Amino acid sequence: MNESVKKLITYALEHSLIKESDRVFMTNRILEVIGADSYEEPEEEYGEINLEEVLSSLMDYAAESGALKENDATHRDLFDTKIMSVLVQRPSEIIEKFNSLYEQSPEKATDFYYKFSQDTNYIRRDRIKRDVKWITETEYGDLDITINLSKPEKDPKAIAAAKLLPQSGYPKCQLCRENEGYAGRINHPARQNHRIIPVTIDGSPWGFQYSPYVYYNEHCIVFNSKHVPMKIDESAFRKLFDFVKLFPHYYVG
Repeated sequence: MNESVKKLITYALEHSLIKESDRVFMTNRILEVIGADSYEEPEEEYGEINLEEVLSSLMDYAAESGALKENDATHRDLFDTKIMSVLVQRPSEIIEKFNSLYEQSPEKATDFYYKFSQDTNYIRRDRIKRDVKWITETEYGDLDITINLSKPEKDPKAIAAAKLLPQSGYPKCQLCRENEGYAGRINHPARQNHRIIPVTIDGSPWGFQYSPYVYYNEHCIVFNSKHVPMKIDESAFRKLFDFVKLFPHYYVG
């Protein structure tokens, strides 16, 4: 456990999620989450840290300590997000950093935000690597085919348990603004490590984020700040053009 905690702190420092002056504070926060009341920092320094392995080790400890109540795939996904949330800055800080870089160029801002979304494990690099992709020649041209393995399969026990839960209307869907920082539940993913960038589209407040499952390169999503039905009308085209004006290096569908 001591080794895994130090590795996670080292990872956070290397990826600029925290600063050196945060080390003791953040160590104690992680100990709190995994249910540990003591810690002895190893003298060894670590490099080439595998985040997936470190989080897995910490969850194993949490299962033994009782902090992780159910040790199945669904609850582990909820719990490792809770661990990572300790290391993620508040929305206001991320927005400020994004806007500062945007003044230099939209591409610098999105480069920062995409890397941040990966470093915080909101976009799980380890799972994205497992995706299978190839190109097939057809009579209509080359066809890109993807088998997406990054979206976790539901555990049968979790599916059965979710049916017994009272229906919750919060957040109303997985693309609502209210997902930011949400702890999740068996039938809704945890999003404590998720941060949203506010943008103005057609004169109204919208949100900009990346998809955690990356169906396309730098797969991003822009969504209305209100939970309203999708509709194709004249304003839909203004919204499309507003987005590509804000981010001319991206395209939108």
